[in-house]
Amino acid sequence: MIIVVAALGFETEADRDHAVAITRDVQAATREEEAGCHAYCFAPDPVVPTRIQVYELWEDSDALAAHFEHHTYHQMVALLGSANIKESINRAYLTERSEPVYGPNGEKKKAYFVN
Repeated sequence: MIIVVAALGFETEADRDHAVAITRDVQAATREEEAGCHAYCFAPDPVVPTRIQVYELWEDSDALAAHFEHHTYHQMVALLGSANIKESINRAYLTERSEPVYGPNGEKKKAYFVN
């Protein structure tokens, strides 16, 4: 799995909110139409009023690479291009393992990835 984490900075909170609103349908289409997309979310940061936090989860490298050729990606670029972005910080992370954060009964775990 590949996790994409990004932060988009805007001049004002209104600019940020506008960007979230105008990209809603494209976010939904990306989730629905693109093979290998498990999550795709551009959400307002609750602490920094001029920032969007981006979280994407892709099945593999091929799925993420195909995303950059898909019409939804091109729509997102066009929409965000008109949204007064001041800053974009983004990283992709390859993860080979995952496990639940909590135990089977909701209990706090004392360690992760120990086996």
